[in-house]
Amino acid sequence: MAGKVAFVTGGARGQGRSHAVRLAQEGADIITVDLAADVDSVTGFYHLATEEDLAETVRQVEALDRRIVATRTDVRDAAALTAAVDQGVSQLGRLDAVVANAGIFTFGHETHRIPEQSWHDLMDINVTGVWHTCSAATPHLIDGGRGGSITLISSLAGFKGLANVAAYTTTKHGIVGLMKVLANELGPHGIRVNTIHPNAIDTPMIKNVSTYRLFRPDLDNPTADDAAPSFATLNPMEVPFIDPVHVSNAVLFLASDEAQYVSGAMLPVDAAAAVK
Repeated sequence: MAGKVAFVTGGARGQGRSHAVRLAQEGADIITVDLAADVDSVTGFYHLATEEDLAETVRQVEALDRRIVATRTDVRDAAALTAAVDQGVSQLGRLDAVVANAGIFTFGHETHRIPEQSWHDLMDINVTGVWHTCSAATPHLIDGGRGGSITLISSLAGFKGLANVAAYTTTKHGIVGLMKVLANELGPHGIRVNTIHPNAIDTPMIKNVSTYRLFRPDLDNPTADDAAPSFATLNPMEVPFIDPVHVSNAVLFLASDEAQYVSGAMLPVDAAAAVK
């Protein structure tokens, strides 16, 4: 990735920070955005990243002697997101890879009982936000004339119909459809488009009491250790939580020239949970 620039959404912590840092380790300069604030429909499950988290991502990338342009930007705001990408490209000179990572997770309701606002927030961030990301970045990739890579972070829920997770599952299936269309549209420009499908990654989105209770409803305040054996049953490798760097290594591969003809792929990083 030396000499290249990557744009990562949701870069303040978790997978987004991991992707940004991993790409920077291989020489990329980084453009990143994050809401860095809570979303009301999510706060009953877990808290989202903060401004301090985003500043820590900046610190970690700069510690690698790479440049980074980071802004507090909501992927639901198309104009603001486009301005953030434009600003980053203006400062860093180009754009080669896009990682549409920003997303939220809520669960636990039967489909007909999902709160209206929760459904809309998931669609607006996990689907429309990904479309906004691609729309803001694609002109720079095309104008660069060097091809490039767009990676959309889906989920095990992009393969399976997970009970009581209808809204999130719908969003993660939805961006697979977007990926397939973009792979066809952008292929003539040498731009590759793929999805990655993680499962139970070791981030605050998964490692919180609300999620633990989903697996251990018999406990009032279950811990990660309490829930780990149940999480381990999701995949045949019996891994409860996957380190984000393993997803980031897949992101790195897809963003690199080594993946020159990999496009339209749905790449699982899930310890084979999708086939269990």
